[in-house]
Amino acid sequence: MLLRILSFSMLFTLVSPLWADTVWLANGDRLSGEIVLLDGGKLALKTRYAGQVLIDWQDIDTLRSDKPLLLRRRGLDSQHSRQLAAAGSGMVRVIDTTTETVPLASITRLVPPRPLLRDLVWEGNLDAKLDMERNQDDRDEWRVKGNSRVEHGRWRHVLTGELERETRNGREVDDNWRLEYDLDRFFNRHWFWRTGVEQAEDGFEFFTRQRILGSGPGYRFWDDELGRFDLIGQLNRVQLESRSGARTFDSLSLEWDYKRLLWGTRLELYSNAELQVPEIAAVDYVFDSEFGLRYRLNSWARLSLLYELEQIRGLGQSTSERHYLIGLGVGW
Repeated sequence: MLLRILSFSMLFTLVSPLWADTVWLANGDRLSGEIVLLDGGKLALKTRYAGQVLIDWQDIDTLRSDKPLLLRRRGLDSQHSRQLAAAGSGMVRVIDTTTETVPLASITRLVPPRPLLRDLVWEGNLDAKLDMERNQDDRDEWRVKGNSRVEHGRWRHVLTGELERETRNGREVDDNWRLEYDLDRFFNRHWFWRTGVEQAEDGFEFFTRQRILGSGPGYRFWDDELGRFDLIGQLNRVQLESRSGARTFDSLSLEWDYKRLLWGTRLELYSNAELQVPEIAAVDYVFDSEFGLRYRLNSWARLSLLYELEQIRGLGQSTSERHYLIGLGVGW
């Protein structure tokens, strides 16, 4: 019996800190869970009984949190708090090196700080589109895009890929795929070094295969529960293959990776782009970009809207291709 009581006590001690945050609502209800973030007037609270819920900030009477939070108030810079304690109606006590009671209405953002060294963290998205037309021509197009990143300690693995196929009147007119793997090594909270390899194949273009091996420094401006922004510069070795031969050359590239959660994590705005300047006299630059918006239907399902722009500039002329993707996806 004593062993059972001690085991239960140890389990309670280990589990309870994960759900140590409490929110009191203006109508008298009380919710327990883990504060994910506050942004855009919405508090995201992760609960054991209902998953992640969004609470209007104006409906909260007071709250308590035993974990550190980055806090932003109107007209002030961000400040760090070791914990928040419940106070009077519409108030909260901010505890750090000093203690201050402030109105909830003055707080515009709460974000848990993210440590530099972390255990295994895995996130990703997979978006799919299916387009079928039955007019004068029968046209079927389907496309899948995905990305995944794994972080552990000072290492980060990034895998992205896409697959596209299209048929018209039963005849295949488009068949291509692309896969890229990047390995990042962080030196501190901002600076890292990236080494990556990419391969793409297209059975209906002049160059049927492309391989890129690159390496270079990267700078992370921020990475927290609200999103991230990375900027990477690389020196690349590019190989293009066609049915008539192959061509190899060097290029310089600048790439960004941006993600921002809005409306209490319900919306996700993201953008990825790469500008390549090849050492070819006939080509000034190659620009490949995507801008998207995802709406989270629940904890895993996404409704996605994506705009892609591919542009090549050379010999005084520009050639552009634009694509739109509306579909469903999953996220983790």
